[in-house]
Amino acid sequence: MCLDENTLKILNDVFLLLSILLPLFFLIYFFYDKKKKKKLGYYLLALIIIILIICFRGEIMNINICKSNKKINDITTTKAIPAVNSDNYIGKTSKGYILEKKDGAYFIDDYLIVNKSYALNEDFIPKNTHTKITDEICILCIDNEAYEKWLNIKNDAIAINLNIYIASGYRSFEYQKGLYEKYENRDGKDMADTYSARAGHSEHQSGLAFDLNSIDSSFAATDEGKWVNENAYLYGFIIRYPKGKEKITGYKYEPWHLRYVGLSLAEKLYNDGEWITMEEYFGIDSKYK
Repeated sequence: MCLDENTLKILNDVFLLLSILLPLFFLIYFFYDKKKKKKLGYYLLALIIIILIICFRGEIMNINICKSNKKINDITTTKAIPAVNSDNYIGKTSKGYILEKKDGAYFIDDYLIVNKSYALNEDFIPKNTHTKITDEICILCIDNEAYEKWLNIKNDAIAINLNIYIASGYRSFEYQKGLYEKYENRDGKDMADTYSARAGHSEHQSGLAFDLNSIDSSFAATDEGKWVNENAYLYGFIIRYPKGKEKITGYKYEPWHLRYVGLSLAEKLYNDGEWITMEEYFGIDSKYK
C-alpha cells in the first residue's frame, strides 16, 4: 500500500490531534461525572487509548509514499524553474539543464563545469580546501569533501597493496598560463590543445581535480590504473577524459586525471565501465571559441 505525501501528512496530523484531544476529553468528562466513583480505571482506559492511537499513527508513518511514474531519463534537470529568473542564469543546455555563472565559475545543477567552452575567471580561487592556498601550485589544496574521499580511496588501495598518490593538484590561473605556453612553444598550439588546458580552462584551478602517479598513458596498464578505472566512481570520482571520447572532451585519454563530482553523478557517468563524459551527460560542448 502507498499514499501520496500530502495524504500521509494529513493522516499523520489527524491522528496526532486525536491522540491529544480524545484522552483529554475522556479524562475531563469522567472527572466531572459525579456518578462515576472508580476514576482510576477510567484513567487507565484513557492511557490505553493514547497508546493505541500512537501505535496506529506509527503504522501510518511506515506506509510508503507513492513514487512518480516518470522515468529518470525523462528528467532533464533537477534545478527549480525559478532559476531561469536568476541573475546568474546563462541559458539551458541541449538536454535542458540550467547553466549558471556565479562566483567566477560555471555551474550546471550545482556541478562546477570547466572545459574548453567554459572557463574559470582569472581570479577564481577555490574555497574550503584541505590545505589553504598560498602558492600557485599545491598538491593538497583540494576541496575538503573531495580530500576526504581521496583519503578513503587511497587507504583502500593501500589495503590491497596498491600505491596511488597525487602527483599534481591545484594550479593557479597564472601557473597554468605558463605551463600551457611552454607546451605551445614546444609542440605548437594545435598539439598542445590536445593534452594541456589554456589558462582558466583547467580543472586543476577548481580544486576538484588532480593527477595520479605517473602522468603518462602507461598508467592505464598498471594495477593501480586498472583499479582506479574500475573503482573511482565508488568514491565520487570520475575519469574525466575517458578513452575514445577525445573529440567530445577535447583532450586525449587521461587515465591519471580524476575529478570529484560526488557519488550520485559518478555512478551515472561510470555507466557500468563505459564512461560517459560530463559533456555528454549535461549536453554541452568543449571547444575554444
